[in-house]
Amino acid sequence: MNISSVIVIPQPGRAEEVVAALGRLEGVEVAAVSPEGKIIATIEADGDRETVEIYEAMSVLDRVLSVAMVYHQKEDEPDLELAVVA
Repeated sequence: MNISSVIVIPQPGRAEEVVAALGRLEGVEVAAVSPEGKIIATIEADGDRETVEIYEAMSVLDRVLSVAMVYHQKEDEPDLELAVVA
């Protein structure tokens, strides 16, 4: 399982339209929208190829100026809970 965080920059005044379009993409969840309209979203996908496909689909949506990946993590065993020892 791959988990990525992205920032999506929509055209000015078009954040709501882009949020709606992102919501229709499988594996994408919108986490927040800044007052300026920047959108923070996550991508969850099975593998690298699927992550790239979703990322590319986001970048060609109408009203999207740019998409920047800011975080990526690969979980080999996502069903196992991570134990932290203090």
